[in-house]
Amino acid sequence: MGTLEEQNKQTVTEFMTTFSGGDVDKILGSMTDDATWWVAGSIPGISGTKDKAGFGEMLGGIAENTTTGAIRLTPLAFTAEGERVAVETESYAELKNGRVYNNLYHFVFTVRDGKISSVKEFLDTEHTTAVFVAP
Repeated sequence: MGTLEEQNKQTVTEFMTTFSGGDVDKILGSMTDDATWWVAGSIPGISGTKDKAGFGEMLGGIAENTTTGAIRLTPLAFTAEGERVAVETESYAELKNGRVYNNLYHFVFTVRDGKISSVKEFLDTEHTTAVFVAP
């Protein structure tokens, strides 16, 4: 079965695959009931801490703005220790407004009992704002 760290890296990899598919219920099903998602910066409607329900609402809004209904996440490099998994990640999505969302992230996931219990998302906030928020 491998070490706890290997299992947790696999859980995060599977979560990113699920996330990339855009099925909000399936994404939320991969998270603990008390899960939180925090996004760096001060982007209106995106930054700050959201509970599971709030994160689901945000996902729905993002999906509506993309041509495929999802943002594809590609993990590039992992570092794991105990329940924490840090992942350098790249995203890609084409938006209905004609813009392309292609960001780089550093995520810190906490995995509990095979589910995601918290996420900290560090990203290029200027790029996110330019693609999703700017007129």
